[in-house]
Amino acid sequence: MKQVVVASGKGGTGKTSLVAAFAELAGRPVVLVDADVDAANLALLLPGEDAPAREFEAGRLARIDAVRCTLCKRCVEACRFDALRLVERRLVLREIACEGCGVCAVVCPEDAVSFEPQRAGEWTVRETRFGPLVHAALTPGAGNSGKLVARLREAARGLAERLAARWLVIDGPPGIGCPVHASVAGADLLVAVTEPTPSALHDLGRLLELAGHFRLPAAVVLNKADLDPAGTELVAAAAAARGAELLGRVPFDPDVPRRLAAGQGLLAVPGVRDAVVACWRAVVRRLDAPGDGAEERQDAIV
Repeated sequence: MKQVVVASGKGGTGKTSLVAAFAELAGRPVVLVDADVDAANLALLLPGEDAPAREFEAGRLARIDAVRCTLCKRCVEACRFDALRLVERRLVLREIACEGCGVCAVVCPEDAVSFEPQRAGEWTVRETRFGPLVHAALTPGAGNSGKLVARLREAARGLAERLAARWLVIDGPPGIGCPVHASVAGADLLVAVTEPTPSALHDLGRLLELAGHFRLPAAVVLNKADLDPAGTELVAAAAAARGAELLGRVPFDPDVPRRLAAGQGLLAVPGVRDAVVACWRAVVRRLDAPGDGAEERQDAIV
């Protein structure tokens, strides 16, 4: 099994659309992970039936025992997150502000503070026509430390082993923060999707630097490559300077958003299909993986 992470230094470069196309080209079964749990949307492109959702707990929330509490306000004064307030002779916890740091329990003279696990989101497995998709949703306001991403990858690895899947493809979150670290750790290849704009070029550099830190092989897909020839050459030069192979250049096509809105993918766009197939075949060649699903799907790529 080969693990491929498709990520981007910034949002909106087209990585999720590319992952959906890779899923079709990989050959069944492929196991998919949407690690962008802050704004998961791979499921929009891959319809199917979800299994019952499972809760994910991370961190803790303070709970005040109203019987023990004497309203001394020491906890209110000590809380640096303004999570506790005295309202009409009652101590109120603002859950969205509570960090679970525990200082309120330390200063409480009546031992009136306890803690309970915080429900941070839920995750599930969707059966798609290409294979299982493990995806999740954070509770609004919940922090994303990367633990939920790690949980998704753990579940996906178990599915891949059980199904003897050749590919585990991860739709990574944008940026270079903790969720990205959890997405790329232990992967076989990072595919960085970028575009020929100054902001994308800057963030590509940060992502490739992160890959170097983790000693993770990296490659680049340049999306909307024909929008700015000068920017395209800058991206190609930046990739070469970091030792990242340029897998391919995907042209801009205004038909792409229309196809996506209609529930179709990149492979349904004639002007884009060949470039995407070439990118996937470059991934297969790079990892020396047996079996190219693109060969099995001539109806999709010819």
